[in-house]
Amino acid sequence: MILTCEIVFWACLAAVAYNYLGYPVFLFLAASISQVYADFVFLFSRKSRRAADLEAPQPRIAIIIAAFNEESVIGERVRNALAINYPGHLCEILIGLDSPTDSTAEILSEVDSPRVKIFHFSQRRGKLRVINDLVQISSAEILVFTDANTHFESDCVARMVRHFSDRRVGVVSGEEVRRTGKGVDPAAERLYWKYESALKILESRLGYLHSANGGVYAIRRALFRPQPNLIVEDFQIPIAARFLGHRVLYDPEAIAVEEIAPTLGSQFERRVRIAAGNFQTLFSNPNYLNPFKGRPAFAYWSHRVLRWLTPSMLLSAFICSVVLLHVTLYQWLLVLQSTFYLMALAGFWRRKRHESAGVYRIPLYFCTMNAALVLGFFRYLRGRQGAVWKATPRHLPGPLPSAKDSKV
Repeated sequence: MILTCEIVFWACLAAVAYNYLGYPVFLFLAASISQVYADFVFLFSRKSRRAADLEAPQPRIAIIIAAFNEESVIGERVRNALAINYPGHLCEILIGLDSPTDSTAEILSEVDSPRVKIFHFSQRRGKLRVINDLVQISSAEILVFTDANTHFESDCVARMVRHFSDRRVGVVSGEEVRRTGKGVDPAAERLYWKYESALKILESRLGYLHSANGGVYAIRRALFRPQPNLIVEDFQIPIAARFLGHRVLYDPEAIAVEEIAPTLGSQFERRVRIAAGNFQTLFSNPNYLNPFKGRPAFAYWSHRVLRWLTPSMLLSAFICSVVLLHVTLYQWLLVLQSTFYLMALAGFWRRKRHESAGVYRIPLYFCTMNAALVLGFFRYLRGRQGAVWKATPRHLPGPLPSAKDSKV
């Protein structure tokens, strides 16, 4: 019993450490070796390795937006989409209204541009069904998906689309820069987002990437094959393309700006919905776990699956520490674990009082992220998380002078 607990404790601790620290270190070292090899080959072949230039032949594209109650942002979102640096005759903007109950439809009725096509759906069905109908309407070769509260920088779309000159590329994700809304404690969110962006950049360089940022990504029309009733379509659609053998790229120069959800509660609810969608992908696609799938499966296990299993591993480690309490080492380890969770609780208490979490923000963010995974898991099992979403009250962020400086 004691030996089993020790093995479980250290195995769980090692898995969590590998997920958050070991895997990033591996990616950095592998990407460095890959870059040296590529430079060495270039010295002899002189074959360009750079992405296609922005002046390369440009395909027809469709910018697709599903909107519910977006009256505070939809007008500016349309103006921003119309202002992108891409030939107007090659770009259409399709907006699907998922039976809004506010003035979103009235605001859009004032849009006077032949490039903007608005479609009204009288029954509330959710984002996936809306964008699926919009895709069927469009004949564009490249589909660009974005959200109503996202702001593209002028070259964002052109920088994503240029990569499709390589026929191996199936999906391209842009960089989401997170802005702070009023009353938001952003430090931990920004730090975690930079961490995730760094992982995606490294995974992209190595051919491991299998996901995209939902507010700014493009995909070949032929690869848009959503499974029915998806909760988080912007994860499942790119990963399906990757496991079909198509490359998924991350372009940190294709910048879009999005405001962080304005309250701790809205941030938590968003994470729960995403977690439910992640478990839906996990249980609906067991073939993704096959280690013989190569790089995609390795990255999926290392970056995603272990992350989703972290709450159960943390709980197992804590229980094993209690069982092994008669050993001095595990007494100290239990104290360290308890202190970390108490710091998270203190941070939560401060946020509930509308104060900054301060030094407790990292423990708070880590614990709320894992609590959201637990709740999302049970929501998925009980079928309580549907595809229909609730709009979070936000203002569409304008371009930041320092947006490029926010890249990883």
